[in-house]
Amino acid sequence: MSNEKQVDSGRRGLLVATCAAGGVAGLATAGAFVSTFQPSERAKAAGAPVEVDIAGLAPGELRTVEWRGKPVWILKRSPEMVASLKSIESKLADPNSERNPAELTPEYARNEYRSRKPDLLVAVGICSHLGCSPITKLQPGAQPSLPDDWAGGFLCPCHGSTFDLAGRVYQNVPAPDNLQVPPYMYVGDTKLVIGKDEKGEA
Repeated sequence: MSNEKQVDSGRRGLLVATCAAGGVAGLATAGAFVSTFQPSERAKAAGAPVEVDIAGLAPGELRTVEWRGKPVWILKRSPEMVASLKSIESKLADPNSERNPAELTPEYARNEYRSRKPDLLVAVGICSHLGCSPITKLQPGAQPSLPDDWAGGFLCPCHGSTFDLAGRVYQNVPAPDNLQVPPYMYVGDTKLVIGKDEKGEA
């Protein structure tokens, strides 16, 4: 008679079932763990182009949308706002958008309006100094923290950098560059796509 212990069939079945259940649980846990490394739908969408309907945008009105986690301003400039752009060029650090053009200003925005159309500004609302978000100071005239001959634009509350209504930086302020103009294009008279132009997606 053999000294080896015999495992009865009931215990053998329980052992097999336990191992199988443990294996399934392990696979499920591993699958859940691996899925955390894959980008969520929201993360994927954060880099995707954004379509914006500007049909209801009135002159002097600014709308903010999010693209890649950044605020993007869409400003419908009034005729008076457009006319003011030329008159302040001597006060600007980079009126012709010549600094870092590949990063900050697409070819179609390298003009005095920094835009495809004179009446519409599309710009990333992040100061080129330390990344604060400027506040709108669209009304011309003397105001706290602004010169008496202020023509309208944007003021960074962190360190006082100022930008005109085309996102061009004024002289003698901490910000080194104009605001970024993201890639964008019209897909109709009243619709914009931000994050994409004729060259493709950014």
